[in-house]
Amino acid sequence: MHVKAPAIQSLAGILRYPWETPPGPNEVVELRPGVLWLRQVLPFQLNHVNIYLLTDGDGWTMIDSGFGNEETIAAWTALFDGPLKNFNITRLIVTHSHPDHVGLAGWIVERFKCPLVMSQVEYLQSAYHQMRGTDERKEAQRLFFRRHGMDESLTDKLLGRGQDYLKRVSTLPASYRRISHGDEISIGTRRFKVITGGGHALDQVMLYCAADKLFLSADQVLSKISPNVSVWAVEPDQNSLGEYLASLASLTTTLPYDALVLPGHGVPFYGLKTRIKQLADHHEERCGMIATACREAPKTSAELVPVVFHKYPLDAHQTGFAAGELIAHINYMLNEGRLVAQQQSDGILRFLST
Repeated sequence: MHVKAPAIQSLAGILRYPWETPPGPNEVVELRPGVLWLRQVLPFQLNHVNIYLLTDGDGWTMIDSGFGNEETIAAWTALFDGPLKNFNITRLIVTHSHPDHVGLAGWIVERFKCPLVMSQVEYLQSAYHQMRGTDERKEAQRLFFRRHGMDESLTDKLLGRGQDYLKRVSTLPASYRRISHGDEISIGTRRFKVITGGGHALDQVMLYCAADKLFLSADQVLSKISPNVSVWAVEPDQNSLGEYLASLASLTTTLPYDALVLPGHGVPFYGLKTRIKQLADHHEERCGMIATACREAPKTSAELVPVVFHKYPLDAHQTGFAAGELIAHINYMLNEGRLVAQQQSDGILRFLST
């Protein structure tokens, strides 16, 4: 009797982390010739953002800028006085409008007199975030949270500390250079294809160099955590999770297994398609939890937040993200026909599994 040997999983499908130890403060790590990795600190539970520098002729292209506060300015100043002394930043590419990525764009552009490069939607979204604190917009956000069953006390917290991080940016440069999905750009001797995707942000920029199998994935594909995918008051019916899953599916079909992935948070890794499947499975698991909870009686989004996010106590900042992400799953399931919405006389939405 012959026993068939077990299949050996291809190395290309295994998640591997060649740099398990990230750069510390005032440190820079070379990942490939002319590709540098450093980190800036964030004042949240997610306590860092990755910054990459790519050699570009007689200077360097910077990917993302860090959070817009005095601590990050001090950290950059120490780097430019230390390991990055005499480095000239000739271009700043910002992947998306969140403050940990665009926050110091104005400061970097002013210091180095370099152009800001973004997708059009993300530049305009950055401008929107800077102006979103008007009374009219706050009232729209209040009604949005109340419609999803958040009480007045929680809503007040979400409109205060929970949303404050969006304002932590330096003044956005008054002009920018647009890049769009499908463009090809040169950074030094490397050619990168521009890939954009929705979900975490509206039109997040990713860059892929086929010759080096180098993929800068921004926050779309992270190494060990799931990026936040949320819905907010400005577009309450958005199917952001559907957009995100469609983006992941497209990356699976267009990029190779063995690309080196440089994410916006976490550590660089190999095993892109394995990681994409894990992320898609993670969201399907959450949809299953929601479907089960809504099977016997209709539930509000507020009632469903602890069903999905039950492992840790959440502060106002984290609760805002949790609520936005829960509503993203609700909207996706409504679009898929897996839930139906009911609105009763109190004006609050409740959801029931089909």
